[in-house]
Amino acid sequence: MSTVEQQLDDLEEQITSELPADISVSSVKYEGPELVVYTRDPKKFAQKGDLIRQLASKLRKRITVRPDPSVLSRPETAREEIMNVIPEEAGVTDLDFHADTGEVVIEAQKPGMVIGRHGSTLRDITKNVGWTPEVVRTPPIESSTVSNVRNFLKQERDERRDVLERVGRQIHREEMSDDEYVRITTLGCCREVGRASFILSTPETRILIDCGDKPGAEGEVPYLHAPEALGAGPQTIDAVVLTHAHLDHSALIPLLFKYGYDGPIYCTEPTRDLMGLLTLDYLDVATKEGRTPPYESEMVREAIKHCIPLEYGDVTDIAPDVKLTFHNAGHILGSAVSHFHIGDGLYNVAFSGDIHYDDTRLFNGATNDFPRVETLVLESTYGGRNDYQTDQEESEEHLKEVINEVAERDGKVLIPAFAVGRSQEIMLVLEKAMREGEIPRMPVHLDGMIWEATAIHTTYPEYLRDDLRDRIFHDDENPFLADEFNHIDGGEEERQDVADGDSCIILSTSGMVTGGPIMSWLSHLGPDPDSSLVFVGYQAQGTLGRRIQNGWDEIPTSEVGAMGDSNGRGTLSLNMEVETVDGFSGHADREGLMNFVDTMNPRPEKVLCVHGDERSTQDLSSALYHDYNMRTFAPKNLETFRFL
Repeated sequence: MSTVEQQLDDLEEQITSELPADISVSSVKYEGPELVVYTRDPKKFAQKGDLIRQLASKLRKRITVRPDPSVLSRPETAREEIMNVIPEEAGVTDLDFHADTGEVVIEAQKPGMVIGRHGSTLRDITKNVGWTPEVVRTPPIESSTVSNVRNFLKQERDERRDVLERVGRQIHREEMSDDEYVRITTLGCCREVGRASFILSTPETRILIDCGDKPGAEGEVPYLHAPEALGAGPQTIDAVVLTHAHLDHSALIPLLFKYGYDGPIYCTEPTRDLMGLLTLDYLDVATKEGRTPPYESEMVREAIKHCIPLEYGDVTDIAPDVKLTFHNAGHILGSAVSHFHIGDGLYNVAFSGDIHYDDTRLFNGATNDFPRVETLVLESTYGGRNDYQTDQEESEEHLKEVINEVAERDGKVLIPAFAVGRSQEIMLVLEKAMREGEIPRMPVHLDGMIWEATAIHTTYPEYLRDDLRDRIFHDDENPFLADEFNHIDGGEEERQDVADGDSCIILSTSGMVTGGPIMSWLSHLGPDPDSSLVFVGYQAQGTLGRRIQNGWDEIPTSEVGAMGDSNGRGTLSLNMEVETVDGFSGHADREGLMNFVDTMNPRPEKVLCVHGDERSTQDLSSALYHDYNMRTFAPKNLETFRFL
């Protein structure tokens, strides 16, 4: 008998001994990080509301209880009883029964009413019908991404269970080494922005954190074939942790499956959905630009199938010697500061991913309160000594001034924006300004993936700022549904109509002007001196956005032609005004990064400054050392740091 089988037998025996005599256990299994207990008495389990919590506390494991398939009522009967339990105003849109696991997935417009106070309605459902309810939100704005992901996971349910059981056995395997060390190897994004990737390794475990591309630098990928990473074989990687969905962190996650990786990806639920949206678009843009995509769309589906979503604050075993906890990073939807607790109190490492320390209109600021952190891996995008951004209120006033000036001369405002995060932030500013009469009411056209990304935001309001979440679901004032917002879905013909029409605002991907529909808008509006191009996000070195920001007023038509809008050699004159409005970045500025470390509880002993150009990482490293007397580093790619 294997060690894991013996573990499960021992756990089943222990659980049985803890339960009342009238509650049976038919089997116990690992599914990913969870321990799943099957019982023939699910209704009795539900009647004793604290029983599962007490078991989880005693065993120190995440526990899910499911009914043995042999005791399930018929779905037709259960459906009627479930609908009698759930309040009508919950807005149930679908019930999906899965007899193999005894679960019923309930999709509702107001999931909180299905859950009930402290889970009371869920317990009532199980008491009445025996099935284990799982609740998901009906997107307020229809989202093809959310729908496709949910349908795909439903179709792949059996295979996904196999994946989870295999992962569960891997997590709970016996520890084999008596050595004690923790190492971090840098595979990308050191003294540069982009291609984020790290290996966190112990004698037992090897974890890959992020795997992104480098904006504006085709072919520069993380050093995945280094001996510390895939050089030793893809199966030597125990887990992948994805901090958030931006392509400089996620674009090459599906490539891992092409190389043969077959393990779990830990991320938040919105990160999973956004990764699917952005990586599929990444492939589409590559094809349109005549480049060979690094992987096929099938690999994106494989990545989604292997995702294990975690919520903020959940302490989760991901290896025999590693626990992972996600915390809000304040950067984009679902972005996470990733905290790793290694060994039995041996060492703690936190990877910031990308962070925004202060509250914004869209998100609460990043969390920096942890039980322990010895080493922090900290982004440094705006870590330079002069990288101070305008505060939010001043930035919003600047943007409104630009819009008013352009409106007075009947021009158009073109804003290159990242589909995820900055677009929604700007949408909230524009909606409020028009509602309060601070700028004229005019159409706001959303091009590229912005509308779809916005729909995903409204699907997961629990990840948004508290007051915004309340507006969306309690006050029936969803700002993203304002009449001014128009989704561009008519392609080039609709863009031409907009360009020929009255004053308006256009938000378009890509945010760094590296491809996508923004190229078409430049060809339409670039020659117009009455219009303005407004940068509201970071423009990486090497991108067309950075070049325009630095004064380029002639764009080679080959750049614009990437979207098929012009052909041949020559240049496109940029006669439109170019403005930069600081303060809307999803990244903390120099002050925010310093404050993040200063107020950390506890403050780390060591900091690795990464994800910034050479000047930014070295400036931030030096400042942290001098101000807080801690050991700091500005590593290069392919360095390994040993702790302990």
